[in-house]
Amino acid sequence: MIKLFNRNSKPQSDADLLEQYQKTNDLGVLGDLYQRYMEMQLGLCYKYLRDTGQAEDAVMAIFEELVEKVKRQKIDRFDKWLYVLSKNHCLMKLRKDNKKSLTVIYDSELVHNEGASHPNGDWLAQEWDEETLVKLESCMEILPKSQAQCIRQHYFDKKSYKEIAELSGEEQNKVRSHIQNGRRNLKNCLERKR
Repeated sequence: MIKLFNRNSKPQSDADLLEQYQKTNDLGVLGDLYQRYMEMQLGLCYKYLRDTGQAEDAVMAIFEELVEKVKRQKIDRFDKWLYVLSKNHCLMKLRKDNKKSLTVIYDSELVHNEGASHPNGDWLAQEWDEETLVKLESCMEILPKSQAQCIRQHYFDKKSYKEIAELSGEEQNKVRSHIQNGRRNLKNCLERKR
């Protein structure tokens, strides 16, 4: 496991360490806080990047992002905020590394960029800013589990309807329905958040 800092201090809450860092800019304090979530970070990054070296690099790059972002943003729950930030970091890295093959789940009505489109013509592939990715993730969390799972498997894991059906034990038509309904629900959710 990666170790950022080795400090001997009494245990403090995430909120205490966050407040202390924001007041002092002491990287050791931020390192202590981040260290608590290092395993989660590594696992999450590996889940998306599927390469141990890239996952470790991402964990360190996320820490570098934290140095500034923690100062500028209001954070109620550090663990949840860090999870979303890390997930978005990995998704952006995937998009940057493989723009043509990673498809983002947005209907063309939501995006005013007619240049890049999915081979099916239904979706646009585009890099999204962090704010939009956070909104997308929060919308994904309120989808019914079956819809969210099918969308993640189809768009992010690149699985076909048939592969998803085999994994879930559902019929292909049911998988297709989950994806279509999920897209519609995501679109409606994102429109409400605009």
